Amino acid sequence: MLKSRLKVLLAEHDMTQSRLSEITGIRPGTITNIVNNTIKQMPVEAVCKICETLNCDIGDIFHYVPDKDE
Repeated sequence: MLKSRLKVLLAEHDMTQSRLSEITGIRPGTITNIVNNTIKQMPVEAVCKICETLNCDIGDIFHYVPDKDE
């Protein structure tokens, strides 16, 4: 399972979810779902905008955690 580190990155950049939404044009609900790990499908364009805004790589936003059932 992919786990989001977006909340940590936003804190490191002293940025709110609302501000990230304003800068990137990504819907606030989408950003909230990424932060809360409840997003079902990740729009590639959204990830690219987040990476550009936070000057990071996709690996900085997400990390893989094996499911406990595996």
